[in-house]
Amino acid sequence: MLLIDRLCYNSKLRFVNAGVKLAYAVTTLALCIISHSIVVACFVLAVNGILTLYKGGIPLRHYLHLMTIPLVFLLLSTLAILINISKTPLDAFAIPIGSWYITSSFQGLYQGIQLTLTALAAVSCLYFLSLNTTMTDILNELRKLKCPSLIVELMLLIYRFIFVLLEIASSITTSQNSRLGNRSFKTSCQSFGGLGSALFIRAMKKSSILYDAMEARCYNGTIHVLTENHPAKRSQIIKLILFELLLAALTIWRLL
Repeated sequence: MLLIDRLCYNSKLRFVNAGVKLAYAVTTLALCIISHSIVVACFVLAVNGILTLYKGGIPLRHYLHLMTIPLVFLLLSTLAILINISKTPLDAFAIPIGSWYITSSFQGLYQGIQLTLTALAAVSCLYFLSLNTTMTDILNELRKLKCPSLIVELMLLIYRFIFVLLEIASSITTSQNSRLGNRSFKTSCQSFGGLGSALFIRAMKKSSILYDAMEARCYNGTIHVLTENHPAKRSQIIKLILFELLLAALTIWRLL
């Protein structure tokens, strides 16, 4: 089982109505992106952290580990905004290299920080949803929202095949390591190529077997999954509306 799924099934917010959590995550993410504000991004990060860690009971070390992954990519991608190579030094800093400068402006630093925090806050919304809501509950809510059944079923099958391919890849990797298939860079590249080809072949065979199994169970074009029903409480809906109104007011204030 993946780390996110293991944490999700142990979350204290797992049995909260999935529609409420989905509405919160999507609305908060949209307002956070629209605002383009450091204040709003920090506010969203703080609220999502409290909900995920305190209310959801997700361990801090796992949450920080998951948030570090997108943070590294964000920092690397914003280097183009933060740092410039120019013959003219800018106001923030300037490191001379011959007749050129590695330099940056205060406006560029502000834009880089703003972009990083906004993206990180948006990711925290998705983490709140994925760490506290099972995949079956999310797909069930998408069905209620009249999402095309083809998209929902593809999401379900892809989700299922993630675990199948991970299991196969783990078995193949163990077999390669036992035969010293990763003792050098050259053999590691060869082993990786063999792993990719084997995974492709196994995936095709598994998909054929899965379709035959579905046909044997009278598959008629729709995959039916048993779901648990957890009605939304009035207090949860009121808190959701009040929070989103507050966030919308803060967003409008920052845009003015």
